[in-house]
Amino acid sequence: MSHIHRTAAFHTLGCKLNFAETSTIARQLTDAGYDKVSFDDRADVYVINTCSVTENADRECKLHVKRAMKANSEGLVVIVGCYAQLKPEEISQITGVDLVLGAKEKFNILSYLDDLEKSESEGVVHSCEIEETDFFIGSYSIGDRTRAFLKVQDGCDYKCTYCTIPLARGISRSDTIENVLQNAREIAARDIKEIVLTGVNIGDYGKGEFGNKRHEHTFLDLIKELDQVDGIERIRISSIEPNLLKDESIELVSKSKSFVPHFHIPLQSGSDDLLKKMKRRYLTKLYSDRVNKIREVMPNAAIGVDVIVGFPGETEELFMETYNFLNELPISYLHVFTYSERENTEAAEMDGAVPIPERKRRNKMLRILSEKKKMSFYQTQLGQTLPVLWEHENKDGKMYGFTENYVRVQKDFDAACVNQIEFLKLENILPDGTVSVRSSFESFLAKA
Repeated sequence: MSHIHRTAAFHTLGCKLNFAETSTIARQLTDAGYDKVSFDDRADVYVINTCSVTENADRECKLHVKRAMKANSEGLVVIVGCYAQLKPEEISQITGVDLVLGAKEKFNILSYLDDLEKSESEGVVHSCEIEETDFFIGSYSIGDRTRAFLKVQDGCDYKCTYCTIPLARGISRSDTIENVLQNAREIAARDIKEIVLTGVNIGDYGKGEFGNKRHEHTFLDLIKELDQVDGIERIRISSIEPNLLKDESIELVSKSKSFVPHFHIPLQSGSDDLLKKMKRRYLTKLYSDRVNKIREVMPNAAIGVDVIVGFPGETEELFMETYNFLNELPISYLHVFTYSERENTEAAEMDGAVPIPERKRRNKMLRILSEKKKMSFYQTQLGQTLPVLWEHENKDGKMYGFTENYVRVQKDFDAACVNQIEFLKLENILPDGTVSVRSSFESFLAKA
């Protein structure tokens, strides 16, 4: 099948890492002569990058296959991503799916498209055993965003009892420092102001680095080198395990010219009993030490937390331990996940299942706590003059941006400010939860 004037559309479910990988696959297709179109347009090929973490992986996948078929019933539908690695046979049975590519095959999509035809029955599966995914493909996403997601690491060697990611993405492995820096320079050359470092377990960076001996580099080495790249205004660390976030890295961020004061640190539970059952690699004492260390050297840092409610054996008393632990911690916001059983995980076999309505109630309690935490964090930032990076979208005449420490601000839309960094004074918290800003004498001085 010739690639001349063929079109391709892409849809990503799940994490920032998936966005980075979709962009890389899209670049492979456009380099081969495909034109990229919107997912609801008529396309010759539809690529859906799936996630296994969300509750409704199966439903989400079917929904987007239907969308593709509605846009063009003759279009080829290719499914990649974590769900494709975990359940390839199941996905191949979905009406409309022509090709399912596993973790090893997804970056080789062009070689599969050449002689692929619209399937009358089930889709073709090319999926290796996860043990074979021992290579690294560097990726980064660029699109209409003011920021790029840069993949530095993939896979995970941890065996948390609730998680399927090691089954979907394989062992922990990293890009070489040279490649990461090269990708960062390419991003800088496109006038993208912010890079978000992504991976499955980025604090584990340096493991299984290719072309080098194992453990030659560490996460600290990586961020030291990235801090020297010219042309990148901001670098954000997406999410890092508390046991891998070392004092030296925190110190480096506090003094850095490009790393921003924003950390996202998964906790999962504020109960030591549950952390042990989850096979996490720390207890609450280490976690609060990390948060306090950040606060000590960066009083204005944003600190986000991942937490799971309804894990097997989470009694009301243990849930309240989590609630009280978070309530007392000086954090900025929460990402709350409701536990759901996953096949082939230890937790799915555990006793003490929490009833679904109870899981939902706990989720709601923590979401309300998150909102309170966020508002009180925003409150501490009012009156300060901070750099704001403005985004592209124009919503009802307003534009939005983020300060370095992740306060979401808004002002009247001004096309000249898109993708620009402006020093502004934070004024008031608005009803929609964003913050109003204005220029002031301090902003003028900050610019100068």
